[in-house]
Amino acid sequence: MQSSDRGKGYWLLIVPFVATLWPPFYARTNPVVGGFPFMYWYLLIWTLLVGVLSAIVYRLNHPKH
Repeated sequence: MQSSDRGKGYWLLIVPFVATLWPPFYARTNPVVGGFPFMYWYLLIWTLLVGVLSAIVYRLNHPKH
């Protein structure tokens, strides 16, 4: 791996960090989905998205695995 190939896509991991770090954006109760306030399903969705983004970053940095 060349030095220019290192670190591809790591900026993607900043997105969930910023999206969950700012509570005024998601600290509300409406809309309610499945009986759960917005805050709960918003953070649950980000939990799943972090897994997907981590897999993408891993594949970008380890293409032969």
